[in-house]
Amino acid sequence: MLGTGLSGLITPLPAITLVLGGARSGKSRYAEELLDRHTGARTYLATAEIRDAEMAERVKLHRDRRDPDWRLVEEPLALAQTLVSETEKGAAVLVDCLTLWLTNVMLAERDVVAECTALEQALGQCGGPIIFVANEVGLGIVPDNKLARDFRDHAGRLNQRLAARADHVLFVAAGLPLILK
Repeated sequence: MLGTGLSGLITPLPAITLVLGGARSGKSRYAEELLDRHTGARTYLATAEIRDAEMAERVKLHRDRRDPDWRLVEEPLALAQTLVSETEKGAAVLVDCLTLWLTNVMLAERDVVAECTALEQALGQCGGPIIFVANEVGLGIVPDNKLARDFRDHAGRLNQRLAARADHVLFVAAGLPLILK
């Protein structure tokens, strides 16, 4: 679980890292670079569901830039259970992304509060480092419809809860990380 710290020295990956940013901010690439420094097994836990050609192309770009030794697990809903399972196997896990997972939970009409609580509780059972990628959706205008406002509110609360639990929190803009915690 070693990585390069700000000083350039080799340091262990923290148990939980949260990488926030806007769309196309470079947050996923930055998170991948963090986990690339891990010397053990690495799992890319993808939450996206491919529903059209444009999303398929986005997923392909993500896959193409990762080393082939990354294990890929595609799980749009059972995030808590999958995190526990993958880290029990000794892997460091990159979750990309929490925002898509939340979208999936809402579209499946699941209890968002219960799912987020289960995710948070699962973190205490994980045996390896986890890097979460999430969109910061609260920087724009107030959405004009209830569904979008509910989504923004749930995403904001989830990001806050995970940031409170995380050892390391970064905000990425234009590919550059700003350390928040």
